[in-house]
Amino acid sequence: MNKREEERLLWIEAESFDHRGGWVIDQQFMKTMGSAYLLAHGFGNPVKDAVTAIDVPGSGEYRVWVRTKEWSGYRHKEDAPGKFQLLVGGKPCVPVFGTESPQWHWADGGMVSLEQGKVTLTLHDLTGFEGRCDAIVLSGDPDLRLPEGGEELAAFRRKALGLDKQEVPRKHYDLVVTGGGIAGICAAVGAARLGLKVALIHDRPVLGGNNSTEVRVQLGGLINLPPYPALGNIVKEIDPQFRQNARRAHYYKDELKMAVVKNEPDIDLLISHSVVGVQMKEAGLIGSVTAQSVITGKLVECHASLFADCTGDADLGFMAGAAFMHGREPRSFANETLAPRKSDNLTMGSSVMWYSSVNRKESPFPQLPWAVRFNEKTYQKVIRGDWNWELGLGKNQISEAESIRDYGFKVIYGNWDYLKNCSKEKEEYRNRKLEWVSFVSGKRESRRLIGDLILNQHHVESPVQMEDGCITSTWPIDLHYPIINPHFKEEPFRTTARKKWIAPFTIPYRCLYSKNISNLFMAGRNISVTHVVLGSVRVMKTAGVMGEVVAIAASLCKEKGIKPREVYTQFLNTFVGMLQNGVPAKTKSHGNKED
Repeated sequence: MNKREEERLLWIEAESFDHRGGWVIDQQFMKTMGSAYLLAHGFGNPVKDAVTAIDVPGSGEYRVWVRTKEWSGYRHKEDAPGKFQLLVGGKPCVPVFGTESPQWHWADGGMVSLEQGKVTLTLHDLTGFEGRCDAIVLSGDPDLRLPEGGEELAAFRRKALGLDKQEVPRKHYDLVVTGGGIAGICAAVGAARLGLKVALIHDRPVLGGNNSTEVRVQLGGLINLPPYPALGNIVKEIDPQFRQNARRAHYYKDELKMAVVKNEPDIDLLISHSVVGVQMKEAGLIGSVTAQSVITGKLVECHASLFADCTGDADLGFMAGAAFMHGREPRSFANETLAPRKSDNLTMGSSVMWYSSVNRKESPFPQLPWAVRFNEKTYQKVIRGDWNWELGLGKNQISEAESIRDYGFKVIYGNWDYLKNCSKEKEEYRNRKLEWVSFVSGKRESRRLIGDLILNQHHVESPVQMEDGCITSTWPIDLHYPIINPHFKEEPFRTTARKKWIAPFTIPYRCLYSKNISNLFMAGRNISVTHVVLGSVRVMKTAGVMGEVVAIAASLCKEKGIKPREVYTQFLNTFVGMLQNGVPAKTKSHGNKED
């Protein structure tokens, strides 16, 4: 492109629209596809239009490009579930988008004639079934071909948005916590109460992870148990006290979690920010992380002496080069009786939660040829999803996360179609409405970072407590496996749990810091355990206590000028005394703070 053509190139990120209407921001797959996007998530009801205004730099002809995909893989365009229109200045582009390739791609929207000045762009959903738009480009060069992916697309995006010229602000902290689930909240709040300046970076608009309104999984596990009964007090503060999955939003109390975090003056909450880069100070030592706003794309550098990976997927550790495990270890690894003879890629899966409600009048639902097809032998007579609607076992829960989630959509909608329109119980379901479907997957397992100790089955079944055992786990070894239905030709979507009941045991501190990244803690489902033991320690109350322990260890690191490993090797007795005291009670309100 020449300079004039560059000046007449407009790149509009869909997630930055002025008014998103009924479209939602989906950022789960930023690290694999390069960006968040807008999703028309209406459970079969077309969502309200998303609208924004742009400044056209000069009058003339512009070619329109829309980055989108036909997510269902259905071969008939006319029945594609994610169809939508783009209106430029109130006039629809000729093509209907979301009907072509099942891969993310640039769809040609044709030429439009525009006058210099303000012009509105409108995303108009046609189906309510997960249409998606990543970005829109208006180009004065009709022959422009945009990069389809990878670093080439990322570089082009940065240049088009002017982010390559952005002066990135630098902020300094004692501890940077990545991931605002239960573990991350507890780590950040605990550290702040113990005198550390903390950044909490979370890529969603609400805190709580799997216990948020976006996923709606109950908190499992027990807290305030020996040998350190003071541990668990922060978990108690943020516990919504509701013990069911997939229910109405208010039961999960997002506002409670947010209030506890915002009440701490020493927490800098970077909500809707994703960690996109890690800068190493030297080999094995993190110097800073770069966080990007999911909405604006703007960057910020967060510097600290200590970091805590509470992302679940171990994103921070992975980017820093921390040693990790994935899948099932072979029996030879630790001689675990519950381990397979050979290693494999089987992990516990992701759940896409949903529920229905009863209306006073009939609530129709369309027939969906693109969804998973059910019959009298395969359909599920249910009114809501639960933990056992579980997907992607054996797939990569990070690189294949979008397709796993999308298969969940196809299963839920296909089963509901059969219940409403074909099953022998359809009269029973006449007035039932599909009330809510999560678009955020509730994951159980992906990467696990390796610490100085990898906790295995023999450790947790031993009656002998390790000297650094600090987090009491009360959940059984609870491993999930797919249910194979011989009448169902597609990928399994239901699981069964095989539980081994064991006595409560304590998770050692050595599982909470990286063996090769000297200033990295971890808390949550990404700690240093085998696949077998993850079946016990992954529940959220237990993860929250991990966060509290990390906070206490981080405060000792700051006080003594040491790294996480030295808490164990040099100051274990001091640390044990601090565990007895736990984290101080909540801080008095300091009024509202800016995010």
